[in-house]
Amino acid sequence: MEEAVIRLENVQKVYQLGNIDVPALRGIDLEIFPGSFVTIMGTSGSGKSTLLNIIGCLDSPSKGKVFLDNKDTSLLSENKLAQIRGKKIGFIFQQFNLLQNLSALENVMIPMIFQGISEEKRIERAEHLLRQIGLENRMNHLPSELSGGERQRVAIARAFANKPKLVIADEPTGNLDSNSGKNVMEILTEFHKKEQGTLVVVTHDLMIAEYSEKIFHIKDGRIVPNHIQTEKIL
Repeated sequence: MEEAVIRLENVQKVYQLGNIDVPALRGIDLEIFPGSFVTIMGTSGSGKSTLLNIIGCLDSPSKGKVFLDNKDTSLLSENKLAQIRGKKIGFIFQQFNLLQNLSALENVMIPMIFQGISEEKRIERAEHLLRQIGLENRMNHLPSELSGGERQRVAIARAFANKPKLVIADEPTGNLDSNSGKNVMEILTEFHKKEQGTLVVVTHDLMIAEYSEKIFHIKDGRIVPNHIQTEKIL
């Protein structure tokens, strides 16, 4: 049987505000398999961002277990988790998070620096990714010289730079108009097919969620049992 890339077992997360415990996740069981494209969908305050941070090894649960490639992440040091995030996980954020003083090409190259990849190969890979997303004529532009949709496309290329096993996108179209958002999701879907990684998108928008193969709904810190299967939008 195929092993899950990410497996969560009874994951709970409780934040403390003074003397008050505020539960964000209330016993999440979840498996995400290699090559899949899934969406975690919920309203503001549902726990979806907390769940995203735990899946991406940016945060740890208060209780329960998180397995990445069948390894219990609670047994790993922060240094080891940082290495795993750099090598195995790519992140796409709503705010783009590009370095403003670097060109599109340089922004895409950054994750590869930390993996010890030679400059020649970094440039080759970054140019290849930017060509795939239609930015071959914008490689040397700064983020301030790009539209919001173009900036998010650069962020997508950066997320795939190290050929990660898992790419996580947090509200990837949240700062874009509907046309730019549609364009970004089509590019992200196409990238997922070509790069053959695993893609997890967190959103509150059903139109965005419907690009995925499977939707998990989260409400009040719990996964709603009956997830919805959808056909891919091509």
